[in-house]
Amino acid sequence: MGVIVALAAAVFAGLVVRLVGLHLFPSERLKSKIEQKRRIVQPILVGRGRILDARGRPVAMDLTVQDVCADPQSLLKDGYAQAVGRHLARLLQLEPAVVLAKLNRPDRRFVYVRRQVPDELAEDVRALKLRHVWFQPVSGRHYPHGRILSHVVGFSNLDGVGSAGAEQKLDAYLRGRPGIRISERDGAGREQLDRRILEIAPQTGADVYLTLDLDLQQIVETALDNAMREHSARGAWAAVVRVRTGEILAMASRPDFDLNEYARTDEEQRLNRALGVVYEPGSIFKIAVVAAALNEGVVTPDDMFFCENGLWHFRGRPLHDFHPYGNLTVADIVKKSSNIGAAKIAVLKLGEPLLEKYLVDFGIGRPTGVDLPGEEGGIFRPRSRWTSLSASRIAMGHEVGVTALQMVMVLSAIANDGFLMKPSVVKDVRDARGRRLYAFEPTVVSRPIRGDTARTMLRLLARVTEEGGTGRRAAIPGYTVAGKTGTAEKLVNGRYTNALNVASFMGVVPAEQPALAIIVTVDEPQPEHTGGVVAAPVFREIAEQAVRILDIPPSGVVRPIQPASDESWPGDSPDREPREVLRDPEPSV
Repeated sequence: MGVIVALAAAVFAGLVVRLVGLHLFPSERLKSKIEQKRRIVQPILVGRGRILDARGRPVAMDLTVQDVCADPQSLLKDGYAQAVGRHLARLLQLEPAVVLAKLNRPDRRFVYVRRQVPDELAEDVRALKLRHVWFQPVSGRHYPHGRILSHVVGFSNLDGVGSAGAEQKLDAYLRGRPGIRISERDGAGREQLDRRILEIAPQTGADVYLTLDLDLQQIVETALDNAMREHSARGAWAAVVRVRTGEILAMASRPDFDLNEYARTDEEQRLNRALGVVYEPGSIFKIAVVAAALNEGVVTPDDMFFCENGLWHFRGRPLHDFHPYGNLTVADIVKKSSNIGAAKIAVLKLGEPLLEKYLVDFGIGRPTGVDLPGEEGGIFRPRSRWTSLSASRIAMGHEVGVTALQMVMVLSAIANDGFLMKPSVVKDVRDARGRRLYAFEPTVVSRPIRGDTARTMLRLLARVTEEGGTGRRAAIPGYTVAGKTGTAEKLVNGRYTNALNVASFMGVVPAEQPALAIIVTVDEPQPEHTGGVVAAPVFREIAEQAVRILDIPPSGVVRPIQPASDESWPGDSPDREPREVLRDPEPSV
């Protein structure tokens, strides 16, 4: 007994000494270790900002959704993995094999079965009361209009990082900044509020207002869907631009995809063809060539050219017109879309140096600078790499690659008294307190042609939609449309084939006081394949509703806006210099 008592006393004495040492004389190493265990570092997550159309209607927002989670080890131990897996696969619309593979992990106590499940679907799963299955509420991205604006808005991934479209380009604004909280916990793991060391509040992501109008976008997308069905096309795309400012009011591409199901789509569906597909434009390219010749004074609208009755052998190679023509004026070359006439203007009157200069000034061969990712710059080789035939082929829209956005901006420059504007889809960026972080202002890129040349070109292009012109199907009652058709053969194994074409029409409405420039492109339409037959009616379907939605007066109704002079800038105030304010829409981080 004495020995036992002595041992017990020694143990308790040792404990007392140890406790006194820990509390009164702790080592720095031990204090640091204890503080690390007691300290809590909690990130304070924050949602992304909204994306809204020009009228303030949300097209992307954060909603509370549920992550469906499971404990594979417990499910396998209890023998429920197979049954639970089948139920989850059915309700969550997943492949059973995929779900069972996730649950067949005896080494795991946690897996995500599916992330960001809508609340109503999560309730269906919750109603089954499946064992070892639970939910984690999270903030998930939601796109209320599904497919509408899919290529412009883009999407953010499951980690809240912008991965396409405006979501990607403006991610630094949209994602905000998470906060942080540092405090201490007691022995039970609970936070001690009076021991909170630091708390930095999160900054909610800013709201981005687009220049696009949701109603007009719906019209454009419906028109493209109709064209795809009617002509069994491989693809189609369109853009509507405000002439004076460069604001993009609508931009659509087919095929498209549902933003809420982006993970189930492929790259072909996600490609924004309006700025990401480079193609030979065909005859719509002639407007830049004729405008250059008029601006240099080497031709006038009434100058006559012999169009060789449809076949011209230039430097040993044949050049054809779609219809045979004899003598045509420059005005009729535009109206009838004569390849031979355009080639003769480029080769015999304008010349290679000036042709190259003007096309560079019009922005051919370089990106427009639109505030969206994925824009291609097109293909325009320097003159040192041209062949003896290049000028004649470039004049009719071959040997050059463009995007639809580049071409509609060329047309906008002609409609805008010669000023080439930088296109934009971002109107405004505001933080959670309403402070403006970025505001759009029109930006002039260059001025390829004079105002008088631009107005002459508009008169010539207005004849294209008159009776006898190639674009008569684009005419709109009450409005004068200035436009141009284009039909380009595609290359197959290095040779052009008339079996596969790209049909285009682009136009300005109204021609007297231009407000909108619209381009429509249809890829591989069948069996009809010309721009006048395929694309011009789609333009009309879009334009005649656009003028109503945007309250654009018919031709002949005078508005209190005068065309810009040769010296002034065509913004809202002619005496104001074009500039961008505050910060670029893609801020540095």
